[in-house]
Amino acid sequence: MHQTRQETTTHLPIPRKGTKYVVRTSSHIDDSVSVLVAVRDMLKIARTAREVKEMIQRKLINLNGRPVRDYHESIRLMNIFQSDQAYVLSILETGKFVLQPTKEFKSRVAKVMNRRLVSKGLFQLNLHDGTNIISKNDVKVGDSLYLDSNNKVVDHIALAKGKEVLVMNGSYQGTKVKISEIKGNKVILKINERNTELNSSQVIAL
Repeated sequence: MHQTRQETTTHLPIPRKGTKYVVRTSSHIDDSVSVLVAVRDMLKIARTAREVKEMIQRKLINLNGRPVRDYHESIRLMNIFQSDQAYVLSILETGKFVLQPTKEFKSRVAKVMNRRLVSKGLFQLNLHDGTNIISKNDVKVGDSLYLDSNNKVVDHIALAKGKEVLVMNGSYQGTKVKISEIKGNKVILKINERNTELNSSQVIAL
């Protein structure tokens, strides 16, 4: 699975000129990074696709606490990627993805995009990185969860006034700031000394 270099998302921190084709992620092609691009092009701890395959076979690469099985696998925003050390996939104010070094993986943050009642007191929560979990917690759409390697909830962060958020997309993507106020599905953030109103879907609580 490949796509032309010009077809790749502009979030990828790779040159716009080079080989004609770039490996395509297995899902969410517009907002994720493939394991191959992460290891070879971003972290530069392998030189070729063959070397990355060998690392996978030797179980030297983990994603969210489990071994990677294929170099097409998608690394989503805030996922934890481990190779020579642990990294979290974040986004810069330039709109480019970046793998930022982090402590040894214990949990990752994921935003609740929607939920539905599946039985009395149990909800299916659909998260921003494609994960689906069943939870008893009183979690609302827009909140964030910290999950362990088995996708068990270890912490719950409500989307509320005073909470720090990362702006995931739009003009202020990559900005970390605290919420000044919430109005319905809008969050008010003080950015560059000005109050800025964004849709709550654009931010993830940290």
